Amino acid sequence: MTEKEWYIIGDVDQLDTPALVVYPGRVKHNIALVKSMIDDVGRLRPHVKTYKNMEVTRLMLDAGITKFKCATIAEAEMLGMCKAPDVLLAYQPVGPKLKRFVKLILTYPDTKYACVIDNIHAATEISLIAVNNNIVIPVYIDLNVGMNRTGISPGNDARLLYMECAHLPGIIPVGLHAYDGHIHDEDINTRTRKCNECFEPIARLQADLKHKGYPEPVIVAGGSPTFPIHAKRENIECSPGTFVYWDKGYLSESAEQEFLTAALVVSRVISLPDETKICLDLGHKSVAAEKELAKRVLFLNAPELIMLGQSEEHLVAEAGKGHNYMVGDVLYGLPYHVCPSVALYERAITIENQQITGEWKNIARDRKITI
Repeated sequence: MTEKEWYIIGDVDQLDTPALVVYPGRVKHNIALVKSMIDDVGRLRPHVKTYKNMEVTRLMLDAGITKFKCATIAEAEMLGMCKAPDVLLAYQPVGPKLKRFVKLILTYPDTKYACVIDNIHAATEISLIAVNNNIVIPVYIDLNVGMNRTGISPGNDARLLYMECAHLPGIIPVGLHAYDGHIHDEDINTRTRKCNECFEPIARLQADLKHKGYPEPVIVAGGSPTFPIHAKRENIECSPGTFVYWDKGYLSESAEQEFLTAALVVSRVISLPDETKICLDLGHKSVAAEKELAKRVLFLNAPELIMLGQSEEHLVAEAGKGHNYMVGDVLYGLPYHVCPSVALYERAITIENQQITGEWKNIARDRKITI
């Protein structure tokens, strides 16, 4: 078997499809690589949204990574179950989610939890519930640096919010959170320039708050595309996520990063609609469908296929006249966006030495584990 056929599963006849498969050896390689790209492992705060399971979390803990970022209460609880020391919920908890967050803090005392905020109303609500439960919750000011979905502009309003939070009981402002996920230019020089432009006002805000007598706020910045840029700064916590599994999207957009693709969706040909088309069992429910049809999955052993249509449980592709595909053929698909693809599966089947060896439960794909 050649290196290009690393993904082949020798006992694939035992695997029902569609299936999510992961290759632990490649995951371990990616964890080692991300550590080598930064001067201090203590500056790594990986986002767990990509993998959503305890097994990868434990691999990271074993590698000396102690800080994590997440977006849901289930992800936060999964980290608590693993006794991860430091967890940032990069999502402003409001309503019932705030009550769940506090219960999480009380249930998993071995984990230090923090959250983000972007307005005084939410900060006040968090303050009140924290006081009522006799706890103190660290908070990060969520900054809008271009995503335009949540956050506050990194200027005077953010400075005032930080200062207001410092006077509220039950919470303590400790840092600034800035996700620049809108920056994904393929050219690393263009990406670097845009990243640096976004970072300048964040650094000024940090310096301003320190000048006013506050302990220097921690900055949590970036995702996978800007990770190598932020990694070169001093004292900045970096939060890449996709690196553990990697995907076709970042393989193309961030080619300078040498992470290995480590998760695939395995599919089978289930029908031959006519002499040129094939139908696979890989529908919307089996691979992320938020991108255009041509950018949802690339089949490693059938890259020439042209996607024609997709529904809930089917994917129709053009194979051309005289193709050799038969019903039952196995295709190995590399998702363009692996994070939401993982969320479609309750388990990932592990592949080692071309053999099925077990499974990792993606327990944080659910909205609720116990809390």
